[in-house]
Amino acid sequence: MCADSNLETIYIASGQWEAQVVKSRLETADIPALLTYESVGPVVGLTVDGLGEVKVMVPHTLAAQARAILHDSHEPAP
Repeated sequence: MCADSNLETIYIASGQWEAQVVKSRLETADIPALLTYESVGPVVGLTVDGLGEVKVMVPHTLAAQARAILHDSHEPAP
């Protein structure tokens, strides 16, 4: 999957670890995901003023489904 105008940011994580968890959750549901971030974030290892934030992007046509999956995965268990 390449970064282009057909992708939509559906989640902004505050680090690589959180973003990888979200990406894995989406890919388990057969939704391809791409992570985008500033290259200095992982090197420095902090999140300040957007430095270190990671955007999780999916195809525009799957954005609503991806958001629903992430919303459902954050619901407390009964």
